[in-house]
Amino acid sequence: MYRNDQWAHTDLGSPIALFASHSLSDLRHLQPILLMGGVHGDEPLGVHLAEKTLQMLQADAALPQPLLKAPWALIPCLNVDGYKKQTRVNGRGVDLNRNYPSTSWSPEHEKERYNPGPSPGSEAEIQAVVRFITEFKPRLIIHCHSWKPMVVCAGDPGRKDAERLSRSSGYEVVPEIGYPTPGSLSQFGWFDNKIPVICIEEADETAQAKVWPNFESGMREIFLDASPR
Repeated sequence: MYRNDQWAHTDLGSPIALFASHSLSDLRHLQPILLMGGVHGDEPLGVHLAEKTLQMLQADAALPQPLLKAPWALIPCLNVDGYKKQTRVNGRGVDLNRNYPSTSWSPEHEKERYNPGPSPGSEAEIQAVVRFITEFKPRLIIHCHSWKPMVVCAGDPGRKDAERLSRSSGYEVVPEIGYPTPGSLSQFGWFDNKIPVICIEEADETAQAKVWPNFESGMREIFLDASPR
């Protein structure tokens, strides 16, 4: 188990913590699962789900013979500054899930909460994720949000793991969230780089105590499976 608090910083200087199953030098050769919470700072249930998943992985790693086999990296909270202020956008007023340098990125936005930034990949948080994707080539990316209950799966190679989360939570697997998301992680990950992306959307009104029970068995199945895709 490795922890790196200096792996990346926001444009305001806040450190973004990253945890991993292996050292970063070893992880480069393993095509890990990348899991993130706190992309939107006003979605604390996503941070909670990421933190509970990390606790599961830490507890397993402490066993004499760990059960969970898949290599992984985990960012409990990407939007550190927005999370502190409880705002969807980051400290510079940008929606991180519209700022990826995808071919679909667009400067157009109807509301400031969807502000995609001045240019594709302008934000330090997204630059860090893009570097990780480029260097480590994860076999699957999962990011944890809250809005309406669903499991959004971009890319057929991620369908098996999306179905695991669906069985665990009872939430439907859908191919898109229901409205255009230019510059999103799904666009950059799957459509531009052919890395499957799963977006977990917990219901905003769900009590925090129910979030982990909704997804625990699905997460265990995903991280138990080390088979290549």
